[in-house]
Amino acid sequence: MQVKLGYFLFFYVFLYMANAVYGTFIPLYFQHIGFTQAQIGTLLGLGPLIAILAQPVWGLFSDRAKTKNSILLLLIGCSGLTVMFYPLSDQFFYLLICICIFTFFQSSIFAIGDAVTLETLDKRGRGNFSLIRMGGTFGFAIMSIIFGLLAKKHIDLLFVVYAFLLAITLLLVLRFPAIEGHQARNRKMSVWVLFRNRKLMMYIGANFVFNITLGYYYAFFPLYFKEMGGDSAWLGWSMLISSLSEVPFLLLSHHLFRRVQTWHILLGAGAAAALRWFLFSQIHSAAWLLPAQALHGLIFIVLSVTLANVINKEVPNELKASGQTLNGLLTMGVARVIGSLAGGVASEWFGMRNMFFYNSVLTLVCVVIFAIVFKLQQNKETAVLHA
Repeated sequence: MQVKLGYFLFFYVFLYMANAVYGTFIPLYFQHIGFTQAQIGTLLGLGPLIAILAQPVWGLFSDRAKTKNSILLLLIGCSGLTVMFYPLSDQFFYLLICICIFTFFQSSIFAIGDAVTLETLDKRGRGNFSLIRMGGTFGFAIMSIIFGLLAKKHIDLLFVVYAFLLAITLLLVLRFPAIEGHQARNRKMSVWVLFRNRKLMMYIGANFVFNITLGYYYAFFPLYFKEMGGDSAWLGWSMLISSLSEVPFLLLSHHLFRRVQTWHILLGAGAAAALRWFLFSQIHSAAWLLPAQALHGLIFIVLSVTLANVINKEVPNELKASGQTLNGLLTMGVARVIGSLAGGVASEWFGMRNMFFYNSVLTLVCVVIFAIVFKLQQNKETAVLHA
């Protein structure tokens, strides 16, 4: 058992190492080859637009496949292969096609990987998802520093390193126990069942708005950090801080979910995001952006782990992969499109500093509105129980 859980732990280590390389440094690569902020925003925004189409497709395939593992292997293999086509040309429309094809496969890896991991833990009746997911935190932190130093002179190695790390994750998935697609035996269930779950849709709705602002952050923080005077090596250190800040929540999440209402945790992450974006809008030095990065541990990891657990509990077995990919569709797809594409155009109009301030206001308004909605829903459920 320990050996098998070890495979899952290292799967997240290397998967998030790869994510650190691509997600953090691809905007700098595009800037390196001469693209404007609007062009970078378009490239990073249209990829997730493809994810909107891809997520439900891969979720449905996973739920109906003989094993979810086979779909996960296909996604990893194709992502590693297609990323190697990027450096063959620096033409905008060529890279636009590359990023769309790459995102079609890559965007669902995390959702399907989470579905396989959570189902494995449920079947074994043991294991803490947060502790296993912590492997991703340390992997992201380590690779942010390593590649940050390398990117100062060799940012073009991004694609080879990314493909190599995905190759390791593929080998680890081959060691996973098989997790069946629960609709493979003619137990068909419509994906629309998910939309009739009011509580689930409320959680996903709040997560969606928060991830619009995160989408802007992932697309433009590397450029903003450089504008403030930081270089690639310092960017790596900033990502180290943001990654390691996730550790306290991952260590305590098992107890938090037992003692604190889930919607309180979710909206707490939103409040932390509002504070972070406000600080970004007020800071004028890359050095002072570093401590502000510590707030990351109260945002992204809280949102992702909370939603993964909510979906695993609220969604029927026949739709678990579809539930995870639906959340991924909105957070990795629609939200990232808005954050990257609209954010790129808006940044050229208002500037990145002002955009972080507007993101702070949007997030705070969302927290207030959803606090009211969740409280009303809770009161309604309480009234029904006592009726």
